[in-house]
Amino acid sequence: MLATRGDHVPAGPGWAHEVKWDGMRTLVEVAGPAGGRSVRVWSRNENDVTVSFPELRGLAAWSGPGVLLDGEVVALHEGTPSFGALAERMHVSNARRAEELAGVNPVTLLAFDLLRVDGRELLDEPLSVRRTALLELGLDGASWQVPGVYDDGVMLMRATQEQGLEGIVSKRLASRYQPGVRSRHWLKFPHRRRASYVVGGWRLETDSADRLGAVLVGEPTPRGLIYRGRVGSGIAGKVGPMLRALVEPLARDSSPFADEVPRLDALGTRWVEPVLVIDVEALGLSTQARLRQPAYVGLRSDLTPADVVGQGHR
Repeated sequence: MLATRGDHVPAGPGWAHEVKWDGMRTLVEVAGPAGGRSVRVWSRNENDVTVSFPELRGLAAWSGPGVLLDGEVVALHEGTPSFGALAERMHVSNARRAEELAGVNPVTLLAFDLLRVDGRELLDEPLSVRRTALLELGLDGASWQVPGVYDDGVMLMRATQEQGLEGIVSKRLASRYQPGVRSRHWLKFPHRRRASYVVGGWRLETDSADRLGAVLVGEPTPRGLIYRGRVGSGIAGKVGPMLRALVEPLARDSSPFADEVPRLDALGTRWVEPVLVIDVEALGLSTQARLRQPAYVGLRSDLTPADVVGQGHR
């Protein structure tokens, strides 16, 4: 179930408000009898990412019932979620490398919803019932916990901004869980002007024959992929070679953008199939509908272009 961007924080006893965590949305299943349990972790686009987060295998030893949890995997940096730190963990498919990273850059599962317990499906139960059942599980470990909810959304919005957190999510307590639906029963209020965009091309760094210097990104819309500009900031160091290794196999002869890319941007660009999604921070859009001072934040291997339709900067 997905949240819709809200225009004002709702008030009243029918709503609960949560911190909007800067992490990776996941489903976590703990199945099987005690002593022989399995733990599986899925990303939002239904990829099995269990190997990326070996810390969560510890749930196999948990003494509670079998469960299917909805939550967010976060990497905490000095007590605050850091998507940059999480990005290093999200794409790891080598088990040994994942174990190494878990030792120096651990993640935490913040479970905020319970979809199944002891074989009983809870999708049709209201959020208030699912939340009570979740709390009764006593999920409190070194690598997993249940974050709190708050009655006063305006207060939480102010507090999260002061603490440098991503924002809040307000949820109607009577809402049933609707998988894949972007619902008005869940409203999100981000502080930071971050959004996800699709890579449609890349360029070499000036005066370099091999270093990736910028990617060209677009916003997927019903009209196709609309060009939003070049992103070069934030691609130094290890990021450039990592992105180049991903985009080179996606080469194509023509631009994937539905509109015309300005000649200055198109010159020297190598076009790619529009399948990679990245997060970008920017100062909104210019009058020409281009990203203002964009900076690369991280690769979103948990998202597809279809996931980010209509999610660009406003």
